[in-house]
Amino acid sequence: MKLPTDLVKMYKEIHGWVGIVSGLALFIAFYAGAVTMFEAPLQRWASPPSTLAQAPSLARTPELVATVLAAHPEAAKGYQIHLSIDSANPARMSWTSAEGEEAEHGGGTKHYASLAPDGSVQVVTSGPSEVAQFIDVLHQQVGLPFAHEIAMPIMGAIALLYTIALVSGLVVLLPSLVSDLFALRIGKNVKRMWLDVHNVLGLFSLPFHIIMALTAVVFAFHDQFYDAQGMVFGGRERGGSAAVSRAAAPPLPLAPVQLVERIRQQAPGFTPEVLVYGEGRGGVPSLRVQGSDARYGLRAPTYGMAGVDPATGDIISTDYMPGMQDGWSATVTSFFALHFGNFGGDAIRWSYFVLGLAGAFLFYTGNLLWVESRRKKERRAGAVEQTRATRILAALTAGVPLGCIAGISLTLAASKLLGESATYGLHSAIYYTVFLSMTAWALVRGAARAGVELAAAAALAMLAIPVVSFLVGSDWFDTAGLMLVDATAVALAIALMLSAHASWRRAHNGARDSVWSSSARTPQSA
Repeated sequence: MKLPTDLVKMYKEIHGWVGIVSGLALFIAFYAGAVTMFEAPLQRWASPPSTLAQAPSLARTPELVATVLAAHPEAAKGYQIHLSIDSANPARMSWTSAEGEEAEHGGGTKHYASLAPDGSVQVVTSGPSEVAQFIDVLHQQVGLPFAHEIAMPIMGAIALLYTIALVSGLVVLLPSLVSDLFALRIGKNVKRMWLDVHNVLGLFSLPFHIIMALTAVVFAFHDQFYDAQGMVFGGRERGGSAAVSRAAAPPLPLAPVQLVERIRQQAPGFTPEVLVYGEGRGGVPSLRVQGSDARYGLRAPTYGMAGVDPATGDIISTDYMPGMQDGWSATVTSFFALHFGNFGGDAIRWSYFVLGLAGAFLFYTGNLLWVESRRKKERRAGAVEQTRATRILAALTAGVPLGCIAGISLTLAASKLLGESATYGLHSAIYYTVFLSMTAWALVRGAARAGVELAAAAALAMLAIPVVSFLVGSDWFDTAGLMLVDATAVALAIALMLSAHASWRRAHNGARDSVWSSSARTPQSA
């Protein structure tokens, strides 16, 4: 396709500048997002064994609830019944106690309850690891350590830049689309090779990136969209917990065994996983059921939900119920499902994992190309030494991605090594300490040296994951968790070691005036 040269040049400039502004943040979002594709098995892998007695059967759950509410009446305001028990859901019953500011922001202390052999209630506050939640927040906020309300609009702006980069990159590629579509020229021209890799990754994963860009904008400005909808169409209440409104005292709720049976009768393909009890308006009982259906996309990353009458088991709210939604709700859910990749089973999840890693690599190669292009422009303009801006950008291109990888790896290892001591705050402290230290190291050492050293350090951090699994022992995890988490970590560690070797060769054999050359002179000023 023939396009005017000036138009292609303009879009090339736009693509380069937009990419360099948003690329490092998008690397963090895509890498952390790829990790969260297996959030549930990751949480099972990281969570310590429960100290509670074995969970009572579902048939004995009414006895458990009655005993807990007698000892802890505050739990009646809202509690959960878990239908399957594992390290991520270690108890049949749980609830959260929160007061004041904690309650306003959805925080508080999580309690887990079981019945001791003598029938007395056991309650603990140590539960599943919070590392998976931390990585998910890291993904949502593109690595920004700010409050959610501040980080999300910034993420939305980055997503908009991301969309511009996609459009401008496609325009730049169109003139040579046919000749360069399957080209991957590996040789002495390293910049040409990276450009080919960048173009191939970008073009063949373009639908995935369009989905990510558009859905990220929806997530970032979710509240604003709903506020605007409420102003235009009125305040339609959507998908909350279903309360049973009755003039007289409500009848007793069905037992969980009966509720599960009623739900399966009404939605045969839906698998109930959690019963969430609460109080609706006027203090009447409310119930929503969380679960999944492999045939449909889900509103939350791992579950959909339905409002249920606790007295009859009838499904009375289907806004978030997979397979039973109206057109509007299904449309909104499709945005969430396309972003989360929670449809189609493990095949889609593995595809999203690979595409997420490829996306992170796409932004990394984009930064490499931008720095190389800037180096050539400076040389043509008569500059003998690299400017300070180019050296800083090159150092950040090495430090930020590798700092992110190492930080996530070490906080994952810490979750298993420290067990109950590894709080959300500790995971945050470990990650940002590693991330900022490695970024600072890159700025001090320069891109060429740091590229080798930090890639090797990130590989060692990745290997800490299976090493900690070995040290903790086999009683902690199941075989599936070992295969998924530890084997993937070993594969990524090998890839990082190969990257360190390639960076070493480039530093010693590449162009001497390049920021990637360890033999280049270190300028005293820019």
